[in-house]
Amino acid sequence: MHNPTETFRIAVRKFGPFESAMQNFWDKYCALSGCTLKLEMVIMDLHELYQRSITDKGLENGEFDIAHINTDWVYEGYLNNAFELLNPYINANKPAGFPQGWSKSLLCLQRFGWEVVGLPFHDGPECLIYRKDLFDNETEKANYFKAYGKALTVPQTWEDFHQIARFFNRPAENLYGSIFACYPDGHNTVFDFCLQLWTRGGTLVDKAGNIHIHSQSAIDGLEFYRTIVKDKTAIHPKSADFESVAAGMAFANGEAAMMINWFGFAAMCEVDANSKVKGKTNVDLIPAATGKESASLNVYWLYTIAKGSKNKALAYDFLRFATHADQDKALTLEGGIGCRISTWKDEEINQIIPYYHKLEQIHAVANTLPQHKNWTEIAKIIDEMVLKAINTAERTTTLIEQAQHQISKLN
Repeated sequence: MHNPTETFRIAVRKFGPFESAMQNFWDKYCALSGCTLKLEMVIMDLHELYQRSITDKGLENGEFDIAHINTDWVYEGYLNNAFELLNPYINANKPAGFPQGWSKSLLCLQRFGWEVVGLPFHDGPECLIYRKDLFDNETEKANYFKAYGKALTVPQTWEDFHQIARFFNRPAENLYGSIFACYPDGHNTVFDFCLQLWTRGGTLVDKAGNIHIHSQSAIDGLEFYRTIVKDKTAIHPKSADFESVAAGMAFANGEAAMMINWFGFAAMCEVDANSKVKGKTNVDLIPAATGKESASLNVYWLYTIAKGSKNKALAYDFLRFATHADQDKALTLEGGIGCRISTWKDEEINQIIPYYHKLEQIHAVANTLPQHKNWTEIAKIIDEMVLKAINTAERTTTLIEQAQHQISKLN
């Protein structure tokens, strides 16, 4: 165990901008408050962060003081009593502009009845991220028209997305049509599957509140996904090894024409010093099946205080500081995504990241994952189903039937 009198431990999601922002916030906070504790950041990727904070009860037993928690896990953590309830702290001393300063879509998943267990840290729903310099290029437009007899425009259907991905796939130039993050971590392929389902008019939950994926929308979505992911003439060859961060890095490195990923990776293209696509990127709504509406996924990151922390009052005081408008904006300039409406509309931010204001529009079509006590296990089943679709020749309908059978046992 660490000595709580000397160090303050934060469980941090591994991502350069998060790490540098947290260190900056702590240094500023100590300078202002006179706090003398030394910050110890425990930097982990998704899997390890979930394992140590929730599964191994790191929050409950005070291994950390504060943790970055993904809204996918917040319900499980809440049921396991991992988090300090924030209501008494908020009632005594609200964060500035709380709750009006945030979109409602960023305040609901950490609330259970009246109990609040987290404050928004980082956000940015899934969207289509594309290279506007390629789409605006007159030669590309002429060649596309010649090849397909239609104008090259930002794809609104999945069929167009696939066709455009093939058109821009140029391995000799280290440019690929699209990137998918297919790393098997119970997240990326699950999110991709949900987006395919939703953009075909499907739902994850039936009328009784059970997870139900045995539907035509699911079959069509998985069939399309396995087809495009296996199409070497349309996607980045490393897609199988990429999680969302690595996919975002490859895009920022100029290796793809399009990707479906978190909004934050589009912002990173404009603020990361190593980005090769600064000023060449734009975002739009995710394509859908013909005649269907677009959809997005809103999974966001929270600041939570550990139930077992010995520094709870200090932790909340730090969170009030870290969620202030100034720090929210600073996180954005660092390469994260601020959560306050003031940051989305900020003039300076929109000059640097010209599509930042589009966050409101994307939030308008964003869905959330079901808050289900077994969601982590269900997500594993969906993950395995998608991976089998990518890696085997088994029929799509069979894969979905098998997965539904396993899910029904858990529901």
